[in-house]
Amino acid sequence: MSDASPSGHMPPRQHAGRKRFWKQVSVGPEPLPGDPTGGTGYAVHLDGRSVRLPGKAPLCVASRALAQALAEEWQEAGQTGEGYFTPADLPLTGLAGSMIERIPAAHDGVVESLLAYADSDLLCYRDGANPRLAAQQCKAWDHWVQWLERTFGVEVRVTSGVMPIHQPAQTTQALGAVLAGLDAADLAGLGVAVPAMGSLILGLALLRGAGTPTELVACATLDERAQMAVWGEDTEVTDRIAAIQVEVEHAARFLALVRAG
Repeated sequence: MSDASPSGHMPPRQHAGRKRFWKQVSVGPEPLPGDPTGGTGYAVHLDGRSVRLPGKAPLCVASRALAQALAEEWQEAGQTGEGYFTPADLPLTGLAGSMIERIPAAHDGVVESLLAYADSDLLCYRDGANPRLAAQQCKAWDHWVQWLERTFGVEVRVTSGVMPIHQPAQTTQALGAVLAGLDAADLAGLGVAVPAMGSLILGLALLRGAGTPTELVACATLDERAQMAVWGEDTEVTDRIAAIQVEVEHAARFLALVRAG
């Protein structure tokens, strides 16, 4: 069946995303949003005008390194694909937006959503039917469970099988206190890394620089890789692992840039 209209003309092609509308990207001084001291940060400008986030706050951060990376991201956006771009082309902007707008407005809710992973943490559920896989899980995951205890004094329950378990109240309270003490940048990074890996423990390890994104994603995708070692490579699975890797790398880069100042 032809896609042409009755007049013989092809319908206009529909594009996902927005059309690039700027020529020059720069970084300039601007008051930091939400800063009670009235401090000045580094804002991303498109043709001299501030980028505005969905809540209308300027895309302005305290870290010059992060601001430069954000500017580079906007400079690249829309350079291909006939000039169209999507939020996927601006991952650092998404993280910065969470830090600036979303998390300050819903701090307690963000902490609660991350804390919910304490009961469902991937590392706490070992295979109860496949001893070989369970042994691989113990070898790869026990290290991080022990790291959590050494670093934060928090001991988590581990089980075999898939039946849900609840962590002791003292464990949940201790992890809640850790999360509540984090700043908006740290919570933004965890907000990407924890859901991607399905593990609050691995997310905290990324936050503390205890493991590289590659090491931590390898732990998070152990089950999938073990299955492919037996049954052969599955492109759908490898694509999903690659997507997780990209998300965790974005979170790690964002956190490093925030700290770079």
